[in-house]
Amino acid sequence: MYLSPLEKGNHPEVDNSQILDAGSIKLYRSLIGALQWAITLGRFDIHCAVMTMGRFCAAPCEGHLNRLRRIIGYLRRYPDAAIRFRTGIPNHELWGDVPKHNWMYSVYGKSSDKDSPPDKPLARCKPMRITTFVDANLYHDLTTGRSTAGVLHLVNQTPVS
Repeated sequence: MYLSPLEKGNHPEVDNSQILDAGSIKLYRSLIGALQWAITLGRFDIHCAVMTMGRFCAAPCEGHLNRLRRIIGYLRRYPDAAIRFRTGIPNHELWGDVPKHNWMYSVYGKSSDKDSPPDKPLARCKPMRITTFVDANLYHDLTTGRSTAGVLHLVNQTPVS
């Protein structure tokens, strides 16, 4: 049983194990398809690992198939993993000082109410907070030098009563 979909520091692009036979290649592609469905159905925690391994569908090696087995082992260890939705506005002030911005100013100059259309609808909801997390792994692929990046946007809004 595994604690993560892939090992830390894993680089499947430098795997030099034997290329799979035709039957095993078919199995590899089938497993990639099944894992992509798992992502579609809500298992976003394996997304990066599955997309990384999906690159090798043309000529997968034994080591690549073993990595897919690890991803499946990870899913078996956490069968009840779920996405939880919190509807309240998160308190980012607990993490430290949150910078205050005056959104009336931008790179295009100062905004004003005359920039808005005269018939714009009134806001009918309570305040919301948009949170963005960004991470990048520069030069992730040792053979091509390509990087991996991820962006996660969270929008929290208190329901209208």
